[in-house]
Parts: sequence; structure tokens; C-alpha cells
Amino acid sequence: MSQPTLRTLRSPLGRARGMGSAKGGTHHWWMQRVTSVALLPLTLWLVFSLARMPDSTWQQATAWIGRPFNAVLLLAFLAAAFHHTASGLQVVIEDYVRGEMARMGSLLAVKGICALLWLAGSLAVLRIAV
Repeated sequence: MSQPTLRTLRSPLGRARGMGSAKGGTHHWWMQRVTSVALLPLTLWLVFSLARMPDSTWQQATAWIGRPFNAVLLLAFLAAAFHHTASGLQVVIEDYVRGEMARMGSLLAVKGICALLWLAGSLAVLRIAV
């Protein structure tokens, strides 16, 4: 009779340990939920605020953005929207892009583009508000 190997004596959980990280999924899932909950009131505020000023001039629009309350909410909207977008696209890329290099390149491109767009939007709001 042959000696049982260490692998045959291990439980399924023991064999699965060390095969990959299972830590990031919960945080990622929660962050998508938190940003979507944050985006609900922020989007409603933005839509209703913009709907109240359909015939505004450029000066009136910049004055509206320049108010501290509006500037803070716009910055919060931009942060939540771009974080939510990057997280959602990350899930799509991880599920459907084949090949490690293509997946990594796509993830880096999406995160970079979202970061640059968030930065550009935030700087625009800050330039007007300050």
C-alpha cells in the first residue's frame, strides 16, 4: 500500500488556501453600493438645480458653481461618479476581457482616464469657486 501524500490528506479548504485573494471582492462590492447610494441624492440635486436655470447666462452659471454649498456638492458628485464608473467598468473588464496583459492594460486605462477626468472636473469647479 502506498503512502498517502500531503495533498490527499488536506481538506478542500486547505487546498484552496493560497490560490488567490478573496479579500478585495467584499470591499469592492460595498464601495459600489456606497457610491450608488451617494449618487442618488447628488444626482437629484444636480438635475433639479440645473433644471431651475435653463436660460442662465455664463456669468450666472459660474456664480452658481462659485457658491460654496454648490461647489462642495459638485466635488462630491464628481468623486462619487468617477469612482463608481471605474468600479463598474473594472467588473466588466474582469469578467469579459481575456488575456492577462489585455485585462491589465484595460484596467489601467480605465482607472487612468477616470482619474484624469475627475481631476479635470474638480480643478474646473475649484477654479470657478475660488
